[in-house]
Amino acid sequence: MINFIHAADSHIDSPLKGLEAHDGAPVDILRGATRRAFENLIQLAIDENIDFLIIAGDIYDGDWKDYSTGLFFRGQMVRLRDRGIPVYLIAGNHDAASVISKKLSLPENVHVFSTRMTESIEVAGHPVVIHGRGFPSRAVPENLVLDYPAAVPNKFNIGLLHTSLTGRPGHDTYAPCSEADLRQKGYDYWALGHIHQPEVISHNPWIVFAGNSQGRDVREVGPHGCRLVTVNHSLDVETVDWRDLDVVRWRAIEIDLAGVEEESEALSRVTQSMAHAVSEAEGRLVAARIVFTGATPLHGSLHRDSHRWRAELLARSQDQGKDAIWIERIKVSTTPVYDLTQLAERDALTKIVLETLEQARIEPGNLPDEIKEMLGILSGEIRSEVESDWTKGDSVGVLEDVRAIILDALGTKGKSLTGDE
Repeated sequence: MINFIHAADSHIDSPLKGLEAHDGAPVDILRGATRRAFENLIQLAIDENIDFLIIAGDIYDGDWKDYSTGLFFRGQMVRLRDRGIPVYLIAGNHDAASVISKKLSLPENVHVFSTRMTESIEVAGHPVVIHGRGFPSRAVPENLVLDYPAAVPNKFNIGLLHTSLTGRPGHDTYAPCSEADLRQKGYDYWALGHIHQPEVISHNPWIVFAGNSQGRDVREVGPHGCRLVTVNHSLDVETVDWRDLDVVRWRAIEIDLAGVEEESEALSRVTQSMAHAVSEAEGRLVAARIVFTGATPLHGSLHRDSHRWRAELLARSQDQGKDAIWIERIKVSTTPVYDLTQLAERDALTKIVLETLEQARIEPGNLPDEIKEMLGILSGEIRSEVESDWTKGDSVGVLEDVRAIILDALGTKGKSLTGDE
């Protein structure tokens, strides 16, 4: 039996931007997450007593700020050397030959594939051949697979490649190629990097994106880790098992407030969703974006009293335990509940508000003086946010929020649709 681990995109010491803007953010945990996840990878390799480790690019996130990043990586490679575990790796777009200016020698158990041409390396003591090529520069627009050799007969052939394949949302198109291009080589396993969400493209042959070892923002939700692959004596893939490595679990927690009128009910739903996310994370810190959805009378309050709502949600997060959950952002995607025709008939002030807001549609990007005067009932911070969003040209999208905020401040909520006070 042959056992190896396929990992990729560790992005060691990747900076997490904007943390200083979040009061109470667990900065030390978040900033150290990529290192701790990589340590988990190395410990897994030792615990599973694997035959070798392959890394499909982007070990680093770019040029090192100082030598500590390189020394950290080298120290982890020494841990594997001392256990007799070889490592085979390629450079990706973030750690391409032209990107990393600082260099450190690596221990003898580490083989870095050439960035000038494809190499084929036999794994000592095993009927395995690894074919790979790293990125010479950050942008590689050509199809590198065309230069990969055909499979070596009577060997287990692994293709090591950093690629976007035919393209994936949120990722630059580098070393583009098709699934057919990969199949033509006759390899048994394609170990891919660059795409951060884990994905199995094919089982025959195995074409696999390991994903990154640690999610870095809310676009990278869910478990992140690596693949533990077992090959039997017939040189057939027997298992491709998933292993978690992440220490921070990013989540987008959607709270459906459809029909909810009372804040207590909304907060109860938040608490339940938080508890579920914490339970699923199995001891990891949950970095969460809370997304409110649904048609609810609370729509206006969620906008007008956004700072109070955030404080309430932070208080509920404290109840989950120390370093259990951190709220990155609260996004309000609810819709208001009211009948504009009925509201306009209630009183003269409400009618004037609705008519003025409707006329504002004519001049997107230009907040009328009448509305600015109405917004005077709001706090300075919220008023500034509304004015800023409007002047950015998003008046059509902001109009409903402005209407809901003002009507809410006037005491006109969804439960008054019938005209009853």
